[in-house]
This record gives sequence, C-alpha cells and structure tokens, in this order.
Amino acid sequence: MISDASEALDIPVIGSLNGVTNAGWIDYAKKIQDAGAKALELNVYAVATDLDESSVEVEQRYLDVLTAVKASVDIPVAMKLSPYFSSVANMSKRLVEAGVDGLVLFNRFYQPDYDLDALQVTADLNLSTANEIRLPLLWIAVLKNRLETSLAATTGVETHLEVLKYLMAGADVTMTASSLITKGPGYVTTLIDGMTRWMEEREYESVEQLKGSMSQSAVADPSTFERANYIKILEKNKAEYTLAG
Repeated sequence: MISDASEALDIPVIGSLNGVTNAGWIDYAKKIQDAGAKALELNVYAVATDLDESSVEVEQRYLDVLTAVKASVDIPVAMKLSPYFSSVANMSKRLVEAGVDGLVLFNRFYQPDYDLDALQVTADLNLSTANEIRLPLLWIAVLKNRLETSLAATTGVETHLEVLKYLMAGADVTMTASSLITKGPGYVTTLIDGMTRWMEEREYESVEQLKGSMSQSAVADPSTFERANYIKILEKNKAEYTLAG
C-alpha cells in the first residue's frame, strides 16, 4: 500500500508502525522506508497492566524502540505518545534528547465495555469527537517552544475549528481519521475551505502566523494551562449557578 501510494501521489506518504514488544520494529521500519515512505510514525500500543513492571521500564520501552528504529532508517521518525505517563513533559523531553523528529499527541487506547445481557466483555470502535480535544490541546500548548521537535495533534478533529485550535496551540500538523471515515476523503477539502474562510475573515496571512499564537508561552496568562485555571473555573461556575438560581 505504501509503495502504491508513493507512486500515485505527489504528496509525502507517512508510514505507521504499530507494536507492543521490541521484536520486529527494525525489520518493518526498513521495509516501510524501502516502500517509499517519507517519514515513519512509531505507535507503541501497550497498556501497562503488569503489576511488576515499573514506570521506568514502561518509559524505557519507548526509548529503546525509538533508538533502535532511528539507527536503522534515514527518514524522520515520530513517536505517538500515550497521555498516561506520570510526567508527559519529561517523557517528551527524553524522547527529543534521544533523537525523535516529532511527537504525536495522543494515542487513543480502545477500552472494553460490558454486555450485561450476555455477560461478556465487548470490544468495539468508538470514533473520537471534538469533546476529546482538550487533553492533547493542553499538552501541545505546554510543549510548544519548549522542545526542539515537531508536534502533531490527533483526536477529535471533526471540523475546521478543531484544526484551528490545534494550530493555535502549537501543532505543526493535525490528523483526522474519524471524520474521514464518516464523511469520506473529500471532507479534507471542507476542512481546508473552512480554515481559509476563518483566516481570511480575521486577516491572518499564513498558517505560520497562526501556529503557536495561543500556546502557553505566548498567552498573557500562562497559568490558565495549570492548576490556577481550576480555581477560576470553580469561581466562574459558582457565579453562573448563583445567577441561574
């Protein structure tokens, strides 16, 4: 598929390599590069459920995979991160120091549900929605201008508004799968047209001008991205509920 797409398209094709253990990463990374991919995303899809596996070991798995793949290919390599590290900021920094070319925020683990009639654990696909944008939005805004790497946003891109928010937080790239699954590949044009109209109405001259303009390092009150915002939200909601009552 990568080979066919690379030959048929004028845009770069990025390969995605998904795994759990350290086995196979190097061989498949080489095959993806040889097939014509211009970059590679590493998706370490592993839920840490082993009671005897420490956080240090979990984090080291990501670093080991990255180091091994970077040594085996010449194309840029991005790492798709989970939001469940005890310190997302530090883990991101360590990956950058290890040579990652980009970070993708965030991996979205599929979680089980229960069928109460059949008494079975069920697994199904729930597509992401715009309501899930805030966690990756937060961390992209925090990491922008603090790390020398490219930032990609994934999860919840339903309309051009989510694309704009991610860019203003500091993303270099936004990804969408759910909206294209439901609306088809032509929906990309709708997203781009919506962005273009919004930017023209507000006299933005380029995406670069937009990018990172509302990151933590760019806003007047950086504390809105931290716990101080929690107090403000409570005070605001209290006032609104008092007026409503």
